[in-house]
Amino acid sequence: MYLLIPAAGSGKRMGADRNKLLLQVHSKSLIAWTLLAAEAASSISWIGIISQPHDWEDFKAITADLKLTKPVEFIPGGATRQESVYNGLLALPGAATQVLIHDGARCIATANLFNACAEAILHCPGLIAAIPVKDTIKVVDESGIIQSTPDREQLWVAQTPQGFDVKLLKQCHAEGVRQGWEVTDDAALFEKCGIEVRIVPGEETNLKVTTPQDLAIGQFILSHRE
Repeated sequence: MYLLIPAAGSGKRMGADRNKLLLQVHSKSLIAWTLLAAEAASSISWIGIISQPHDWEDFKAITADLKLTKPVEFIPGGATRQESVYNGLLALPGAATQVLIHDGARCIATANLFNACAEAILHCPGLIAAIPVKDTIKVVDESGIIQSTPDREQLWVAQTPQGFDVKLLKQCHAEGVRQGWEVTDDAALFEKCGIEVRIVPGEETNLKVTTPQDLAIGQFILSHRE
């Protein structure tokens, strides 16, 4: 299975002056933890890291230090996550028929989750890892007034990995460019194109490290995992 890791973001919300994936948690960089999970996943055979070229030297040093056994390619990132993933799709080897896409900042995902998504994408056109919403959700207008309370039984929190048929996802991204769609994940492009996306049970600990608080939580989870 081919894996693309969007890693082109900044550390703005983290309050960092560099790519947040270079920050350390429990003695390793965030991107290192992500790569170690991919390395441990028996289903993953190729890894593409999508990032800005100015980060490549640091990322290459990290991958060398980890002594990964799987090939790692570096792919230029775009101005948005959407552009970055499209660049990644275009850089996939020709043999790739399915792909997993996993945010580099979700550095606590396990090899088991990668394997579960890799198995499931062989039987459907698209999927996302997700967990059920536990809290009551309110829809609020611009004045701060509650408009509705959706049934949480139908609400799920989207995570990554997300998996897709490569040909279909390329078509959806191309259509997104033509239509000027702006989306925050690839599943939304499938939805807009009327293609079914399946849910695969995610992991409660699979948080996206975005803020200093997330970093502290990640430290806690990893310290109890060892």
